[in-house]
Amino acid sequence: MKLIKTEDAVGHVLCHDLTRIVKGEFKDAQFRKGHVVRPEDVPMLLSMGKEHLYVWEMMPGMLHENEAAERLYAITRGPHMARSEVKEGKIELFAEADGLFRADLEKLTAINSIGDIIIATRHTGTAVQAGDKLAGMRVIPLTVPEALLEQAEAVAGTEPILSLLPFVRKTAAVLATGSEVKKGLIQDTFTPVLEEKLAAYGVSVELRSHTGDERADIVAAIHEARAAGVDMILCTGGMSVDPDDNTPGAIRESGPRIVSYGAPVLPGAMFLLGYFEDGLPIMGLPGCVMYAGATVFDLLLPRILADVAVTRSDIAAMGNGGLCLGCKPCRYPICPFGK
Repeated sequence: MKLIKTEDAVGHVLCHDLTRIVKGEFKDAQFRKGHVVRPEDVPMLLSMGKEHLYVWEMMPGMLHENEAAERLYAITRGPHMARSEVKEGKIELFAEADGLFRADLEKLTAINSIGDIIIATRHTGTAVQAGDKLAGMRVIPLTVPEALLEQAEAVAGTEPILSLLPFVRKTAAVLATGSEVKKGLIQDTFTPVLEEKLAAYGVSVELRSHTGDERADIVAAIHEARAAGVDMILCTGGMSVDPDDNTPGAIRESGPRIVSYGAPVLPGAMFLLGYFEDGLPIMGLPGCVMYAGATVFDLLLPRILADVAVTRSDIAAMGNGGLCLGCKPCRYPICPFGK
């Protein structure tokens, strides 16, 4: 850094905060460290008694922290994201829509390995609401070599490393199995639970059906739901290996491609997921979805709503973090479950 006359400081970067004091009115930093002096700042600085300033010498090939943060922002932000103003070399990103937040982890790690520049994000695969904070990026020193940003840009390539996929599946059919429910011997307590979970994402249940336990009746109800044009089909109960649990077989018989019957997640091991040829998802939900605070259904639902295809390998990878610890009270999603 060097000491120069205030009148000659325009375009230079301040090395420290400069405090202005007005008795009974104001006492704070009028200019922050890292501020680039503008022509209109000079009268204020002189009125504060600052006839000389310590400034950084901007050398060729070096970037001010704010300019470097803007370069990080450019390779990070995807659609449906809003930003903060740049301040002290930091910019934050916020969701503009409800949806599924995703980060390219390989590129994120590579950029954070460069040094002197960082990007911190939520967990990839997180469901977010409009206004939620998604990420923050900043530069560690006051100035950085431009080569570091060029390296980050090369890693990022042509696509932003962060994305937000809005929820697009908005309607559902709930097919409740069980002869005891169909005959009115017990009340259907499963459907209301699903309605509440879905409503939290803005999804409405357009079709409700009590199918009983007969495979043919369940298959017929699935065909009816498909004809109704809903965005997803949820079959509740009858998912175990008991002889009279026919839901998995009925789902198979209705014609979808089965991704997986079974998931390495507790609770939710007897979960079934399939897709029809037109992309319509169908799920078989075990009884734990009705009474547990969070299950495999809660982990996968945001991806389904954002129309992100779930593969068998995706489900297999859920074993890491797939054990719910049963905390009381349940704090999901602010917990390690599914992460």
